[in-house]
Amino acid sequence: MMNTGEKVFSTEQPLDVQQLLRNRLEAQPELVGSLEVSGISLYSQQTLPTFYASRAFEPIWVEQNDRQIHEMIEVIRRTYDHGLNPEHYHLSAIEQLWTDDEASSDMTAGEQTDLELLLTDAFLLIASHMIAGQLNPLGFDPRWFIVRDEVDYNTLLEQLADGIPATELIARVQPEHRRYNYLVEALGRYREISREGGWPRIDPGPTMREGDTGTRVEKLRERLRLAGDYSYVYFVHEAAPDSVFDRNLHDAVVRFQLRHGLEADGLVGQMSLTALNTPVERRISEVMVNLERWRWLNRNLGERHILVNIANFSVEVVEDGTTVLDMRAIVGRQYRQTPVFSSRMTYLVLSPFWNLPPGIVRNDIIPRIRNDAGYAAAQNIRIFEGWGANATEVQAENINWADTEAIGRYRFRQDPGPQNALGDVKFMFPNPYHVYLHDTPARELFGRTVRDFSSGCIRIDKPFELAEHLLAGDASWTPEQIRRVIQQRRERTVMLPEPYWVHILYWTAWAEPDGTIHFRNDIYGRDVRLLEAIEKQMQTPEQPTLGGSF
Repeated sequence: MMNTGEKVFSTEQPLDVQQLLRNRLEAQPELVGSLEVSGISLYSQQTLPTFYASRAFEPIWVEQNDRQIHEMIEVIRRTYDHGLNPEHYHLSAIEQLWTDDEASSDMTAGEQTDLELLLTDAFLLIASHMIAGQLNPLGFDPRWFIVRDEVDYNTLLEQLADGIPATELIARVQPEHRRYNYLVEALGRYREISREGGWPRIDPGPTMREGDTGTRVEKLRERLRLAGDYSYVYFVHEAAPDSVFDRNLHDAVVRFQLRHGLEADGLVGQMSLTALNTPVERRISEVMVNLERWRWLNRNLGERHILVNIANFSVEVVEDGTTVLDMRAIVGRQYRQTPVFSSRMTYLVLSPFWNLPPGIVRNDIIPRIRNDAGYAAAQNIRIFEGWGANATEVQAENINWADTEAIGRYRFRQDPGPQNALGDVKFMFPNPYHVYLHDTPARELFGRTVRDFSSGCIRIDKPFELAEHLLAGDASWTPEQIRRVIQQRRERTVMLPEPYWVHILYWTAWAEPDGTIHFRNDIYGRDVRLLEAIEKQMQTPEQPTLGGSF
């Protein structure tokens, strides 16, 4: 038992837990951060005392039902499964006060009061981390612009006091997305691999391919077997000795490459070897990084929504939890990164004009015009001075391109047509970053494995299929009508029958229902600082950075 200082010999009637709670929480109400339990600072300096005051300081754990205490301790322990550190939730202090085979009635009033406050504080901190993440996203990703859910912590505590189990309440506030749960399961599997010693490192050497033999091949087979790639292969060929690179091993390499966003050629070259030799501990950290990103999201993404994974260069249309359409995407270059945010798509534009953003005009278009006065006309780009009905078209050869201040008066517009950078359709969801989904005439770029070529917007390889799907609820917009309007080469805005949420996200690790775990390169370097912070949080029992305020 912890020494609480509450055991004193007196002829007076001893204080009960309710009275001790009042004394503790009303002692220094004006001192921020003054709430402590045996030297342990409580995280909730606002919600906790306010809640107890509202119920006349009646306890909700001790003197009630010990089953609730046992369940709460299990909740704390299971935070480890979510990539969190149970020690951040007072686990050692709580276990020192109370064991599974002990009744809270056997404790002194002072010890019960300590346990009461620690359990409530742990519950609030876990809820906060599940709702808003343990870290503030803006501290690690300045391009993360998603506004997180607001939750009434007092309501959660009232439900807890009414007898709703802590396990159920925490399950309600943790990310409800199935993909989050798949990733939690993946974390457990990779931790098991780590506990058993990880996977072997394959020595450097020439590219391995079908027909090769030797100890490197043996290590390759064992590496793929441990990660599950080899066991997933449908063995239609007779198995060869472990030292022989046979067709079955080739198929396992292809599966591994697909899971890691590599060219799926079955050859183990330098890029595949680097991925194979990435330690399982590193992969565990990457899973934890992406679990934290899920906790930064709103819990409800919408029954109908579009998911863009920047790191995977992909777009999915999801309805009722099922992907109904998927496609390849091209995202922003390293120096023009696509931001992370959510918005609602309400309309699309057929045969769009492209009003060139000032940055692209300044950095890309004007230098080309200076070298070639006919560049703008060749690209079907028109130049205007002024806006609206008063705008006047100006020919490129009549502009002094050396006068940088004067150039700022002009706006540049590319007309609809085969050369238009937006292609034949763009999909609009208002946002302050001027980012949208659109078609592109540069179809050959979709054949690349790594596709970060845009200026921030997302180019997609199935624009017509997406337009048809989004307009399927409007009988007047058949696939034939969509193509007929596009061929007219006149801009046409079309409102969607129903809006779609669009979530532009950044996942470098995710898992599928069948347990398949995918990893992608951190193309924007957004994992590094977050990974370091999470690893530090897991390794030390220091007070965590709070993702939210409670």
